[in-house]
Amino acid sequence: MGTFADPAAASSPTPAATSLDDAFACCEALTRSHYENFPVGSRLIPARVRPHVYSVYAFARTADDLADEPGLAPGERTRRLDEWDAKLASCTVAPEGPILTALGETIRSQHIPRRHLHDLLHAFKMDVVTQRHRTFNHLLSYCRYSAAPVGRLILHLFSYTDARRGFLSDLICTALQLANFWQDVAIDFSRGRIYLPQDDMDRFGVTEDDLARGRPTDGFRALLACEIERTRVLFLRGAELPDLVSGRLKYELRLTWLGGLRILDKIRTDEYDVFDCRPKIKKRDIPGLFFRALFWNPRACGESRLRSQ
Repeated sequence: MGTFADPAAASSPTPAATSLDDAFACCEALTRSHYENFPVGSRLIPARVRPHVYSVYAFARTADDLADEPGLAPGERTRRLDEWDAKLASCTVAPEGPILTALGETIRSQHIPRRHLHDLLHAFKMDVVTQRHRTFNHLLSYCRYSAAPVGRLILHLFSYTDARRGFLSDLICTALQLANFWQDVAIDFSRGRIYLPQDDMDRFGVTEDDLARGRPTDGFRALLACEIERTRVLFLRGAELPDLVSGRLKYELRLTWLGGLRILDKIRTDEYDVFDCRPKIKKRDIPGLFFRALFWNPRACGESRLRSQ
């Protein structure tokens, strides 16, 4: 989660229409300013597609900020998300502000299925009212709205719309979302949210007081190890996808897949202490990721992990 200086300003009507160039420039600036933009800010994405990736990201980023707006009651945040949803419905004919102007052009020119964008908004509305998830399957159901649509949109921008690629993309995007949850346990808890499944917390003897203390207990380490292995399985099940696309997207997907696994490895290497330091991809990780993307062998990633246990 991040902060956008004034989410409402992105959608307020202006006296003169926003030019498309300015609208897309606004979306790019927002995308590049955020710390979670590794998959969407990459120069590996072709120039013809990049502005549309930025417009989708900026739309979702603003919705995320509306869902997290500090000082607002849940009902008011939901109301603002409903307004954003309504503006999505009309952005191709009467866009308000730069983000919706750019997104309207993306939907028109790239024939984007609007349902994926509505699904993302559904996830943000869920975040307002659902701050705990009872089981891992409940968490996967949430990811169906919060993560899977992102991959489907990216594939659509590259004209891949078949069910097989879509299914594999869902697996990878869900795994990426879960990896983000595990690296952000402390950050999410500070915002009142826990994505660790409640039944797993009970099974491993982890309480909310443990999370509040900010120290990894033996039970917490075992719990996070369990969730990480589940997440790794999803990555491995989706590993075929990069070989089913061509051009730069192939390498972008390889890097994204490898980056997600790298986050999981960092959590394990740090002995599951995600409280003192948030695990993230650093500059020194990039050469190794590029090497593995060039000499792609996802099976070896799974096997080497098993040997290290």
